[in-house]
Amino acid sequence: MEFRAITRSVRISPSKANEISRLIQGKPVVEALAIVEISPRKAARLFAKTLKSAVANAENDEKNSVKKEQLKVLKAAADPGPMLKRYRPKARGQAGRIRKRTSHFTVVLTEA
Repeated sequence: MEFRAITRSVRISPSKANEISRLIQGKPVVEALAIVEISPRKAARLFAKTLKSAVANAENDEKNSVKKEQLKVLKAAADPGPMLKRYRPKARGQAGRIRKRTSHFTVVLTEA
């Protein structure tokens, strides 16, 4: 049985967030929670919220509730979301584009 949680339009670039997602993918949930709690990065805090939400979805499922210790992170991904496009004045009257990237976080848990 798979349990998932999705967080949309988080203001961090997907490349920065994927560093944390690669750390927790394939690990037991207890170990993954310890990794994101210890890591000082912004992406780790945001992945911690999504991971805790997926665990709560698994524990509070009506059909078959599962303990946290029995779960494993099947997939953790940070996909690109909508981009905020801004412009900054540059030399000789030109404009430089600034792309403020966002991410969609997906965490899928499975029974170990």
